[in-house]
Amino acid sequence: MLSLRARNESIVSSSDDGGYVHDPAAVDADADGERGADGPADSGDDHEPVHPATADREFDWRGWTLVGVIVFAFLAAPTLIYLVPPGAEGYRFALLIVPLAPAILLAITAVWATTRP
Repeated sequence: MLSLRARNESIVSSSDDGGYVHDPAAVDADADGERGADGPADSGDDHEPVHPATADREFDWRGWTLVGVIVFAFLAAPTLIYLVPPGAEGYRFALLIVPLAPAILLAITAVWATTRP
C-alpha cells in the first residue's frame, strides 16, 4: 500500500514541477491597468455604445426579401422534392442539391438582411 501511495503522490502533485501554473495575482500585476488583447480597445474618446432599442431599425425591403427566401426554402423546395418521383432521372439530384441550394441562399440572405451599412 505504501508503494502505491508513493507512486500516486509523485504523479499527482500540487507543486510546480516546471509546468504552467496560473497565478492570477501575477497577471494583474503585469497588466498595470492596461487592457489585454481580449479587452476593448480604448480610443481615447468617451463614445457610449448605442442601445439596440434606440437604434433606427424597421422592417423594410430587406426584411421582405428574407421572408420571400424563407417561403421558398421551406415551401417551394420541399414541394419540388415531393413532386419528383423516386424512379425518375435526377432523383438523387433532387434529394441532394435541391435542399442545399435554398439553404445556402437562405444563409446568405439572412446575413445580408440583418447587417446594416
